[in-house]
Amino acid sequence: MVVPVSDGSSVAVALHCGSRSTTSVRAPRRMAEDASPSTTVVLPTPPLRLSTATVRTNRTLRSYALRMRLDAVRRALEVELAAARGRRDGQPPRVLDVGGGSGTLAVPLAAAGCAVTVVEPNPNALATLHRRAQEAGVADRISAVQGDADVLGQLVPAGSADVALAHGVLEVVEDPKNTVAAIAEALAPGGAVSVVVANRYAAVLHRALAGRLTDARDLLDDPAGQLPGDSLLRRFDTEGLRLLLVDAGLTVDLVQGSGVLSDVVPGPVLELNPGAADALAELELRVSTLPPLRDIATRLHAIAHR
Repeated sequence: MVVPVSDGSSVAVALHCGSRSTTSVRAPRRMAEDASPSTTVVLPTPPLRLSTATVRTNRTLRSYALRMRLDAVRRALEVELAAARGRRDGQPPRVLDVGGGSGTLAVPLAAAGCAVTVVEPNPNALATLHRRAQEAGVADRISAVQGDADVLGQLVPAGSADVALAHGVLEVVEDPKNTVAAIAEALAPGGAVSVVVANRYAAVLHRALAGRLTDARDLLDDPAGQLPGDSLLRRFDTEGLRLLLVDAGLTVDLVQGSGVLSDVVPGPVLELNPGAADALAELELRVSTLPPLRDIATRLHAIAHR
């Protein structure tokens, strides 16, 4: 399943829903400058003579595929989806995507065989979700519900989800405790929730490194980790995220970082050093669960069970 990303290019997201699937990867345009945007790059076999541009593009495709396979959040989700399928005796997992937007996760999950319910307040995002689902031929596997996460309990039946996703949601809802409690209620016994949130200490670090020392100090001093005019209502730290989930009656099995090193290594370092991007991807995976490096990741990812 190929999904568009913000720069206008597209990547494949292979989330297996506990079954086998095939991953295809289309390199982002910024990573394949030597290839025509309208050209499909195919790995040729000898004895063809390859141009420098083709060799470079093929290397980019392989490198990008490797980094996709090493993504810590994706790996954890695949484990939970496989476990959910096992609990359902091979039946497709039921996934609840809270604040799922235009279907960046929902459409690939549906393509992999999951039954997905998306709760999203933005009608424009839901329209895009509908279009993407139609184009991918998975509209029958996605149910879209327009509504806020703050009233999730009124929108989704209790015990109806095997896996719930709350990625980039708890930073913007009015009451994260109520939202997490509603997500926990929506989970079937043994069900899992995957939560991704912005890390306040990473925000402090990144602003300091950029020379925005006043903003860094204000973020550190503010109890919610918020700046004036901020689009986020709050940011989290590792312990705060863990406590939020535990208070909802959930058992936290994993807290890891996303963007521990990959968000601070300068782009030119990766562009000028062959193999650096792959090495960074492998290193990122290793440190994702390693305190204190985990605790300064740009995003924190938690898996908790009911």
